[in-house]
Amino acid sequence: MKGIILAGGTGSRLYPLTKVTNKHLLPVGKYPMIYHSIHKLIDAGLKEILIVTGREHMGDVVGLLGSGSEFGCTFTYKVQDQAGGIAQALGLAENFAAGDSIAVILGDNIFADDIGLFARTFERQNEGAKILLCRVPDPERYGVAELAGDRIMSIEEKPLRAKSPYAVTGIYFYDSRVFEIIRTLKPSGRGELEITDVNNHYIEAGLLSYDILNGWWTDAGTHASLALANQLLENAEFDPDFGRKPKLSIAN
Repeated sequence: MKGIILAGGTGSRLYPLTKVTNKHLLPVGKYPMIYHSIHKLIDAGLKEILIVTGREHMGDVVGLLGSGSEFGCTFTYKVQDQAGGIAQALGLAENFAAGDSIAVILGDNIFADDIGLFARTFERQNEGAKILLCRVPDPERYGVAELAGDRIMSIEEKPLRAKSPYAVTGIYFYDSRVFEIIRTLKPSGRGELEITDVNNHYIEAGLLSYDILNGWWTDAGTHASLALANQLLENAEFDPDFGRKPKLSIAN
């Protein structure tokens, strides 16, 4: 399994903080925001990580992160020339994935849980996809999963009336078929390729599973949610050698 962090977008909701930098380089606690996604992937045993970001700030991202040697992993970088949606950004990872399964994190997702267990349960699934959900008080702000037992029946983006309290977080696991699916997508009304359309393809095939995060979760894409993320991680410390310590590997 390989890791992918999607760290593009214009960061318009965080303007003017993002006027001169990528939002994923803004501080959350004592570290740049993107460090938290890197930490989650490496803690799950993933050492090959692709970072997708826009051309405007790619130099800043590479300057901050380098080759990955500081983290005990290997970084690959891919430029998303234009903001074409999450699924479009993910489609740029096809050559990097090279037929392996992938764990994908949207870089502004900040959360408490270790994703290693979820990655291992997905590996045992053998095919399809898995998404992680979180129970929230305001699901109408997010994509909402309609559940029936252990199945996801549908995902609806920002519904007027949510069919469940479970928001779809920006943490996904996919098999290699995801890239075939992305090639079939048509742009939405926003002119973007939507990750919800990808997930709905897996639902229709009966191949989308889910797990529910136990701890807190927030995105950090607005001023309010960035402030919350900073509050939650105010005193968080990363072990400087966390990427170099042996971790339970996730099989290819």
